[in-house]
Amino acid sequence: MDVAELLESAGLLVSEETGTENDITVRDIWDCLVHDEWETALGLLEELGAGHPLPLTFWEKLADAAEQLRLERSSTWCQWRCSEIRNGMVRADLTLRPVGEARRATPIAGHGVLRPMWDIGHLSPAGERALNVARLWVEDMPSLEPGERATVRLLPLAPSQWKHVRPGQLISMHEERSVAGTAVIREVHRPAIAAPAR
Repeated sequence: MDVAELLESAGLLVSEETGTENDITVRDIWDCLVHDEWETALGLLEELGAGHPLPLTFWEKLADAAEQLRLERSSTWCQWRCSEIRNGMVRADLTLRPVGEARRATPIAGHGVLRPMWDIGHLSPAGERALNVARLWVEDMPSLEPGERATVRLLPLAPSQWKHVRPGQLISMHEERSVAGTAVIREVHRPAIAAPAR
C-alpha cells in the first residue's frame, strides 16, 4: 500500500464521532488526504489515537506510512503503540533524583531508548530484591533531566511479571543498585492480544 492508502485505511478504523480536545475529527483527516497533506494527516491520526483505544492494525498502518514518509519520530511512536497493544503498558509519574543524589548526571532520552530496571515488589528465591526491566517513553518531552518529573509510559520486558502492579502504587527506577528515580503508577493496560501458545 502507498502512503495515501495506508492513511485512508487507518482513518476508516476511527469512529466518525471520535474527536480530540482540539476538536480534530476524522473529517479533518479526509480533508488532508484530499489535498495530499499526508504528513499532516498522519499527525492528526496519531493525535486521534492518543486518547482512544484503537486496534493494532490502526497503529501498524500509521507506522508503515511514517516509514514511507521517512518520519523517524512518528514511525518509532507508532511502533511503540503497537508494542503497547501487544504487551501491555504502564503509565506513571516519574521523578528522577537530582544530580548528586544518583549516578545519572545527564538527561534520559525520551523516545523509548532507555531500558531501566524497576523495583515492583518482587523478591528473588534468596529473598533479595528482584528487578524487572521495562522500556521507558517520556510523554510530551524529548528528554527528562535529573531532578525533573514527567509522565512516562513503560513497556515491560516480561508483562506477566507486572500483573500485580496497580494505580497508586509506588515503584522505583534503577540503572544500577541505587535508586535513580521513583514513580507513582497512574494507569495499567493489560495486553490486548493473547500471547501465542508455546
